[in-house]
Amino acid sequence: MKFRSSVWVLFGLLTSVCAWAGTEGYTFPIKDPFAATVVGTPRDVAAEPKPLRGANIRNFHLKVFPDRATPDVFWFDERGLRTAVAYQDDKKAPLIFLIAGTGASFDSPKNRGMARAFYNAGFHVAAVSSSTHPNFIISASSSGFPGHIVDDSKDIYRVMELMMKRMGDKIEVTDYYVAGYSLGGAQAAFVSKLDEEKRSFNFKKVLMINPPVSLYNSVNILDKMLEENLPGGLDHFDAFVDRLMDAFTEVYTTVDHVEFNDEFLYTVYRNRPPKDDEPLAALIGTSFRMSSASMVFTTDVMTNSGYIVPKNRVLSTTENLGPYSKVAHRITFLQYFDELLYPYYKSKQPGLQRQALLDQLSLRSIESYLRNSDKIYVMHNADDLILKPGEINFFTDVFGSRAKIYPWGGHCGNMDYKVNVDHMLGLFADAGAGK
Repeated sequence: MKFRSSVWVLFGLLTSVCAWAGTEGYTFPIKDPFAATVVGTPRDVAAEPKPLRGANIRNFHLKVFPDRATPDVFWFDERGLRTAVAYQDDKKAPLIFLIAGTGASFDSPKNRGMARAFYNAGFHVAAVSSSTHPNFIISASSSGFPGHIVDDSKDIYRVMELMMKRMGDKIEVTDYYVAGYSLGGAQAAFVSKLDEEKRSFNFKKVLMINPPVSLYNSVNILDKMLEENLPGGLDHFDAFVDRLMDAFTEVYTTVDHVEFNDEFLYTVYRNRPPKDDEPLAALIGTSFRMSSASMVFTTDVMTNSGYIVPKNRVLSTTENLGPYSKVAHRITFLQYFDELLYPYYKSKQPGLQRQALLDQLSLRSIESYLRNSDKIYVMHNADDLILKPGEINFFTDVFGSRAKIYPWGGHCGNMDYKVNVDHMLGLFADAGAGK
């Protein structure tokens, strides 16, 4: 495995004020949550905003920590954090930051879909990679241990500030907004809360798309999707991935962009569906495990933890990473939490209890802020696979009319559906969206 790009249930009673999208009138065509998660929105029902051809797009690298040395094995990241801003011809416009989901880069297909919609609605758009993406860990993580949503959001906020400093007078921003999907959706809320203190942006509105309630709960659901659904069990994991790789070699020339993560696996599925004895849950679990493995490997190297790579072992640019990859893919997020993340934070706070740290990795830790801030909105699906039974009620209870809950769509499967995109842009209508 190459680490260049990868080294990287139902709902209860609703209140009358909740913006619940009932089954009547909602016509997203894929009702199976697993299929929706993998396949996404079919082209014939997707919003099709004009592509960004001819747009002013500035791709650049940020040296967030100028004195930080990049390990030789990560030579392709030595220039810093990759990011981009698409800006309007008229310098004066609102700007929206888009935060990618778990393991995804700033230009992931889901981020690009949102970027097209907002750019064509008149926004400047600034795209930020997930704090769990290896390039972010290497270049922008202050601790090197991603997974603590508060500290990760601080790192993202720092990146946002540096992006605007880098853009300088190239653009003029009338108002700032922030949105994110999946983990990036939850982080958008924490970024907003931090901004209440620092006031670098004074965000006018915040949108969370398919966020987890508890990061810990959601990643454990994803881990179990692999462990409980992989044909033959985890001993057959390598063979399962090999089959996916073989399939990818047959279809990679037909796609315009793919990363070695969930998008990679889902692209393979769309072009060559798995065998009948390979359930979609195993594919979803595998996609998460691959992203998680990249995160764990990168964390281990950057912090010299000795968890996978022997302590003080210097990996060269030509190192065979195969043995480390096999180890990394056997590590669950629970193991990462117990054996790396929790020990790191306990070393900083000796009295920290495990449950206390778990509580911090949840939207419930900022429930009062979410409940009382009228600028934060959420879009979600009642059948989202990353939520525990009953967790969808958190959003209907806390956000009330600021929550839009669709009856189906899986995890982010309906993000590009025209109905969803229209609602998303409608939330920002006061910024000129769609005008």
